[in-house]
Amino acid sequence: PGDLIESELFGEAPGVRGNQHAREGLIRQADGGTLFLDEVCDMPYELQSVLLRFIQDGSFKPVGSDLEVTSDVRILAATNRDPLFEMREGRLREDLFYRLHVVPLRIPPLRERGDDVILLAKHFLIEFAAQEERAISGFSEDARREFRRYPWPGNVRQLENIIHRLVLTAQGETVGYDELRAAISDSDMMDSQSPAMT
Repeated sequence: PGDLIESELFGEAPGVRGNQHAREGLIRQADGGTLFLDEVCDMPYELQSVLLRFIQDGSFKPVGSDLEVTSDVRILAATNRDPLFEMREGRLREDLFYRLHVVPLRIPPLRERGDDVILLAKHFLIEFAAQEERAISGFSEDARREFRRYPWPGNVRQLENIIHRLVLTAQGETVGYDELRAAISDSDMMDSQSPAMT
C-alpha cells in the first residue's frame, strides 16, 4: 500500500501506526550513498509526487512529522515496463520520469544477450545446488542450445525460477534437454494462466 511505501522511504514520526519511536526511512539511511528503486512504474501515483518533491529539493517530511529532513542521495531507478507507455497511460508522472531519466541505461532482455544465458544459468545452478544440497554440476549440450534458443519472456527472473525447479527435480548430475523443456513448458503454462499476465 502507498502509505507503507511512503513510510519505508521517508520514515515515520513517533505515534504513527502506534510506534513509540521515530522510524528512519530508506532515503535517510541512504544519505551519502545510492538508493535503488526497483519497479518504479509500480509506485502509487500519489507517492510519485512526494518522491519528485524530494528529488527536486533534497528534503522531505517523515510521515506524521512537520520537520523537514535533508538527505543527499543518488537515485537509481529500474522498471521492467516501458516508462513512455506508462506515462501515456497516466500511470507514471511525466515530471518524475524526466527527473529520473538523466542517464538512461537499457539492459537488453535475456534473449538478446547470447551466451550470457548460459553463464547466468550456471551461476544459478551452483547457487541452488548448494542451497538444496544437490549434486548437480551442469547442462547437456542439447540443453545449452535450448537455453540460447528459448526467448525468455520472463527474463532473468524466469531463468532463475526454472533453474531452481530443475535443481529440485533433476534425476542426474547433468540437466538434460528433456528436463529443461519440461520446466520451460511448466513455466509457460503457469504464465498463461496467471491473471497478472493477461
